Amino acid sequence: MSMKPRGTNQRHHRFGEIDRRSFFPLLGAGVLLMLPGKAWAQQVPIPTTAAEVPGPPSGTAMTTAYVQSVGRMAYLWGWPLVNSVNRSIAFSKAPEPGLIGGVVPIAFNGNSMLTGYISPDQTIIACPNQDVAYGAGWMTLDKEPIVFQVPDFGDRFWVYAHYDARTDEFSEIGKQYGTKPGFYLMVGPDWKGETPAGITAVVRSSTSLAFVIPRIFIDDSAEDQKAVQPLLSQVVYHPLSEFDGKMKIKDWSKLPHFPAPKSTGKGETKWVNPDTFFDELPEVMKQVPPMPGEEALYTWIGSVLDAAARDPAIKKTLVETAVAAEGELISPFFKWANNGRPAGNGWNSPVNNAEWGTDYVNRTGTSKSNMYDNRPEETKYIYTDNDNKGAQLNGQNNYTITFAKGQTPPVKGFWSLTLYNDVHFFNPNPLKRYSLGTKNKTIRYNADGSLTLYASAKSPGADKESNWLPAPEGTFSLYIRAYWAEQAILDGTWQPPTVTVAN
Repeated sequence: MSMKPRGTNQRHHRFGEIDRRSFFPLLGAGVLLMLPGKAWAQQVPIPTTAAEVPGPPSGTAMTTAYVQSVGRMAYLWGWPLVNSVNRSIAFSKAPEPGLIGGVVPIAFNGNSMLTGYISPDQTIIACPNQDVAYGAGWMTLDKEPIVFQVPDFGDRFWVYAHYDARTDEFSEIGKQYGTKPGFYLMVGPDWKGETPAGITAVVRSSTSLAFVIPRIFIDDSAEDQKAVQPLLSQVVYHPLSEFDGKMKIKDWSKLPHFPAPKSTGKGETKWVNPDTFFDELPEVMKQVPPMPGEEALYTWIGSVLDAAARDPAIKKTLVETAVAAEGELISPFFKWANNGRPAGNGWNSPVNNAEWGTDYVNRTGTSKSNMYDNRPEETKYIYTDNDNKGAQLNGQNNYTITFAKGQTPPVKGFWSLTLYNDVHFFNPNPLKRYSLGTKNKTIRYNADGSLTLYASAKSPGADKESNWLPAPEGTFSLYIRAYWAEQAILDGTWQPPTVTVAN
């Protein structure tokens, strides 16, 4: 006879049911107990800096089409950077400030200056003007800061354009900014030194490599050519280690001459060679760091460059892509209609020159057609290849360019209209005249107050020659510069005149 209490088996059954049903929850709890601090779902860290964003891993397979696509984009993006660095290399070979080819100022970690207008036969820099005395110099600011002097220019227009290796300006130094005479310091991105006594202000480049182009207005009179010389002699850049608080004076009329870089074909010296572009780009990208927002672009391009360094087939594809892109992407920028945006009456104009940021298309367009623009507040550039009917300008035709009364370019500085040949250089002519504008004291206004200028290979007549720009027998272009433009030019309210074939 069983002595178990009534319901014992039933209770055992219930205990067993509880154990089986609770087994997995209890197991789960046990696992969690064995893995303290862990949860079933965790957040993958969201990148908060560019450095945390991954890119293509090394060894990634790359099709020919993919390499071509990245290479083509990299060629458009990197063309101005390679152009800038190659120019600096050429300048670095000058043992002292001088004139490259005997005509263009050249210096490294200093500057040189012209004492008058640039020579009309130079082919080193496209689209020069004969309104100013130019200076130039490349600076390696990772070596040492540079001091530059600003003399008292009085009422004369002047501007010192300072460019980083991307061709963006990084300072506001000039007449339109109210810059005071004195000594100024140019430093690189990583400089953390103390500003020496006697320095008025410090300007900082975003890259260690910087290019400077002082521009000092001169009119075409012998009197002004003479009057400007004492001022030009004080436009001096020098290393900080040479700074003594005293204004240095240079006689720029006695500069040595150095050979010009070798070049083939017509036009500007070829600073970018598509055959060697992708050999040069990796080093240029090390020298010119990414702007904020460009980090992923650098990583993406860099992944293809790294692959090309290991695989000759990828390298061959990149070179072929560069050669094709030079003709298909870069060469068309030489046409003014492919630069900037319409400015009215068939002319075009950039709107963000020398402050390109990520506007790679216009940065490269300007680097190809007329490198080293000033910022819009300093100079507004307006250009055309065509007449008012859209036809290419040709010296065999007679053209008139008429500014209505009171409608010459509204400026606080000066304006000019320059004529260039088919490769953006001056057209040699017996008058030795390449531009007309504020500097010219002999241009004649019409009886109604309007101003008509003439462009043609043949003289429009002795009574009109004071307003004539001699053109070549073939194609040419016209180019307006408005230094220290009024708001009407900057916002497009003012429009350039029509270019009309004369009857």
